[in-house]
Amino acid sequence: MNLLSKHETRRRLLRGMPDVDMLSSQVAHWFQSPQGEAVLRAEKEAIHAALEKLFGYHILQLGFSEEHSLIEQSPVGHKIIFSPSFRVGSARAVASNEELPLSSDSVDVVVIHHALDFAANSHRVLREATRVLRPGGHMLIVGFNPYSYWGFWKLFKRKKNIPWRGKFISKGRVSDWLKLLDLHIDSISYGLHFMPVRISKLLNRAESLENLGNKLHSPLGGAYYIHCIKQAMPVTPILPKWRSLPARPSVIPAAENVRAKIKLH
Repeated sequence: MNLLSKHETRRRLLRGMPDVDMLSSQVAHWFQSPQGEAVLRAEKEAIHAALEKLFGYHILQLGFSEEHSLIEQSPVGHKIIFSPSFRVGSARAVASNEELPLSSDSVDVVVIHHALDFAANSHRVLREATRVLRPGGHMLIVGFNPYSYWGFWKLFKRKKNIPWRGKFISKGRVSDWLKLLDLHIDSISYGLHFMPVRISKLLNRAESLENLGNKLHSPLGGAYYIHCIKQAMPVTPILPKWRSLPARPSVIPAAENVRAKIKLH
């Protein structure tokens, strides 16, 4: 275990969060449940229109379940999803969301899939995502909305279960962080308009409720989708240093004055 992992584990213990191995296993297991599958389908559909318009060489997804991708339909060729912990048989590289093994300004699109909700240090994850994103690059953030039925439901649920043990960081707070990091917010939308139940019969109506919520542009959806763009640093032009020309005389020579006076007479 490296120094970063020790610090991250300590922060998780202080915040009542499990270690990364346990958390990634819980998140992956939840996405395989009927409720998690309904959430994943709705989130894929919500960001599909935005993703298909974004191009580049590299796209990165940050989350806690490398098995569940939102970027598989992206037109960007090189897709990067790190595994949050070592798993036997997994071919994916292992990396922490808080310290990415990528060069600065190297990724064209970053998708943050609930990584802020379950991170030990959410702001650090956002800073790392911004660091690797190239100027002019696009970032899509998927997070749980505390001001929703899902946020209300969280008040009465055991905080040891997924997704209720997540932080549910408000859209306003994330927006403030984005402004500090010079990320321009292009659009904000909402999803997960169905109730956070586990009953399969009710979950079968999730798609129709999603369509209705989207038509009404309801801000009470259980998830928000923030599309932002990293501001490009202005380029200061380097002007050549031309030799200044000697100033032209601003007075008429004395001889010319005399000649002018003679002509007047």
